[in-house]
Amino acid sequence: MIAAVAAVIAQVAEAEILPRFRCLSAGQIREKSPGQLVTDADVAAEAALGPLLCALLPGAVVGEEAVAANPALLTALERPGPVWVIDPVDGTANFARGDSRFAVIVALVVDQVTRMGWIYDPLTQRTVHAELGGGAWEGVNRLTIGKAKPLCDMKGSIRRGAPLTRRIAWGGRRGSAAHDYLDLAFGRLDFAVYHDLHPWDHAAGALIHAEAGGWPGLVGGASYQPRSLPDATLLLAPDRESWDQLAPLLG
Repeated sequence: MIAAVAAVIAQVAEAEILPRFRCLSAGQIREKSPGQLVTDADVAAEAALGPLLCALLPGAVVGEEAVAANPALLTALERPGPVWVIDPVDGTANFARGDSRFAVIVALVVDQVTRMGWIYDPLTQRTVHAELGGGAWEGVNRLTIGKAKPLCDMKGSIRRGAPLTRRIAWGGRRGSAAHDYLDLAFGRLDFAVYHDLHPWDHAAGALIHAEAGGWPGLVGGASYQPRSLPDATLLLAPDRESWDQLAPLLG
């Protein structure tokens, strides 16, 4: 299943995403809601991924673009059975302006639990995946979150101007949760903080982070769950001690 899904994602990215990168006309980029872009690549990739994934394992599909048109689709994540969660182009604003920080995210949620997750960078053709209880991997290389650092040496994905940024080595956003999760897995980031949570952004990444040995959790103490959580804050840290140190500083 892991390899088959990875192959499907790469196939769709090759057919629907890469040919449109830096080739979009003005009419192929639009707002689906104020400040939220969608492109023809997002729509075409999601439309292609859903049937191919369901051919591997029949189930519901919760895709970012389909949910934008029909929010009721999110209820599939509250019901038993398999659900494919798709972000066809994570980092759409980056993609639309020709920035290389975009990726495809797919998660498999079964009975409300994320069982598998994939992040694919179409430009480098690199896939990171995880399976619940099976670790996080890039190819044959098992990924392990690096050791915790002193607060002043940490780099984090956090809103620019947040008070915590004055106490760490670097803090900011680069426009793609997928690339944040890759940077966490490869040690280029130490922590990340997200608000207004959507499952297509975080279900796969939170699993990858946890399986690589990191500590993801909602501020307030609850475990992360793969659903829309508009009032929640997700903090991902290298270990529980770092998480406990960072959480009170988020303000």
